[in-house]
Amino acid sequence: MTAVPGKIGAHRAPLQKTDPLPKKGSDFGPSLFSVCSVGHAWIEQPIFFVDFEGSRASGILEFGVAEVHGDGIVNARTRLCRATGPVRFEDTAVHGLRESALSALAPFAEEWAYFSSLRELGPLAAHYAGVENALLKSVWPYPRSSPDFARPGKRIVDWGPWVDSARLYAQFYPQFDSGRLESLVASCGLQGELDRLALQHCPPERRHYHAALYDALAGALLLGSLARDPQLAALTTMQLLALSTLDGEKRDALQQERLFEER
Repeated sequence: MTAVPGKIGAHRAPLQKTDPLPKKGSDFGPSLFSVCSVGHAWIEQPIFFVDFEGSRASGILEFGVAEVHGDGIVNARTRLCRATGPVRFEDTAVHGLRESALSALAPFAEEWAYFSSLRELGPLAAHYAGVENALLKSVWPYPRSSPDFARPGKRIVDWGPWVDSARLYAQFYPQFDSGRLESLVASCGLQGELDRLALQHCPPERRHYHAALYDALAGALLLGSLARDPQLAALTTMQLLALSTLDGEKRDALQQERLFEER
């Protein structure tokens, strides 16, 4: 139950014309595509979709990682972790994890080599990435020196910038009523595919929302679905990262390839 690595491969069915992703025509508005297009298309770059269950008080109790490449998910991994602080009753009511059931497990801090290696291979992604970034930094403030995927050829000592599926969908699909993960999955017609992946790769008792790998797979499916639109598939990794931030100054810096140069 503690580790479920596996190949997801190419069993995912191609998007059909009847699938309920909204038709956008040929334009999203010039502002969305005015960012600098240096670098290769994001669909050529591995992206690691991350979800954590836990809090700063309890520590990370569970992680899930789904590797996205193009419109497919090619790897997945999850593990439960020992709490490093008290697990509140109200948190257990959400994620279903109890401190006593985790006491014999290794803490999340033992995953340093794994998460550092992910950051070296590609950008991290999450749904509302600020939460995952804060939890990750609460354990390790910085990774090893890694490629800066916002500036090709540069290096950086930071877990970000992150790809944020919530921010991307808010811009590309403003007609959706909610940015909640489960609402977007339903709106995009991906719930059936998510449940099929969960049957293969999630522990039986963790095949639901607010379980780390289930949520990571959900976000990865949303991200992969963007690759099936030719206009979105043509975005560079730099553009995807720039469109994932709400910070205007940081977004401008990403667009001009100056992010963190003054540090």
